[in-house]
Amino acid sequence: MKKLQISLLLTAALSLAAASAYAQAAKSSPATGASASPSISPTIASAIDREISLVEKEVVDAAEAMPEDKFDFSPEKLNLPGGDYKGVRTFGEQLKHIAASNYLIWSPITGEKPPDTVNDGKGPDNMKAKAEIIKFVKDSFAFGHKSVATLNSSNLVEPVTSRSGRQTTRLFQATFAAAHARSGGCVSRKTVVAGVAVSPAFFL
Repeated sequence: MKKLQISLLLTAALSLAAASAYAQAAKSSPATGASASPSISPTIASAIDREISLVEKEVVDAAEAMPEDKFDFSPEKLNLPGGDYKGVRTFGEQLKHIAASNYLIWSPITGEKPPDTVNDGKGPDNMKAKAEIIKFVKDSFAFGHKSVATLNSSNLVEPVTSRSGRQTTRLFQATFAAAHARSGGCVSRKTVVAGVAVSPAFFL
């Protein structure tokens, strides 16, 4: 657990660094072409929002690629040599966990109460259909985009209280949610699972 927490913190830091670099690069890049429309000055909020969009695409693409009859699949069923996947979440449960966690992590940015369906980070127990789960995921990312849009230089590092009662900042919450979703929805180390290219790491 400690290693996972450290990994997530490092990912959050790297996401912020990438966001800052993107904002700086976009700000300093000259417009090309005489007919190019005036560019909007990038901000930390817009750069972080872009990072969220990248993670959102990874997760949603994986969800849409998986057939509905495989949403109850977990690597435990494969009995992989050397793999310890006993009791891990199914594909659908992991998607619900990502979505519910998005709400819980991003909500302190604005103070908006997350929906009751977050169910302590598990998502709705009775939600089984692929379309419903994907909508839950997309809605959670929409919540994140809305929350991050409120970030500015005056409130970025202002103290807020996380859902667990820990003192943190809006900046950390904004980047940590993306890092958590990426660690849970990682599909970069692909392997054929249930006939679809999804990493076993997705289910942990």
